[in-house]
Amino acid sequence: MVLRKLAGAAGLVALALYLWGLLNLMGALLEVGDGGTDSAPLRPCRTANWQYDERVLSVTGYSVDFVPLRFVCKTKDGGSFVSDTVPGYINPAVGALAPAALGCWVAALVVAPPGPRGVRGPGG
Repeated sequence: MVLRKLAGAAGLVALALYLWGLLNLMGALLEVGDGGTDSAPLRPCRTANWQYDERVLSVTGYSVDFVPLRFVCKTKDGGSFVSDTVPGYINPAVGALAPAALGCWVAALVVAPPGPRGVRGPGG
């Protein structure tokens, strides 16, 4: 019973963290689609001192990866870099919690497999 609860908790936390990262990523996509006079270079690709960063000034496009969650800025020279749109703790935490949840769930099935539904034990 404890392993099942632990698996459920780890799975819920992993899902919540992934959704938080996805929300940040969708916010960046909304910023890119906003356009206007302040749209070059792309806002999600900007760093603290982006006016002096050649890498940021040479951004020509972007791509989005969902596993791991990240916003990738493409540069003129064919290179790319990952922006800090998705918080740095999201991918490692989800990468650790999702397998942990699966492992606990499998261990719970091995230790105490579920019985037939609707069958009561003695005295029940």
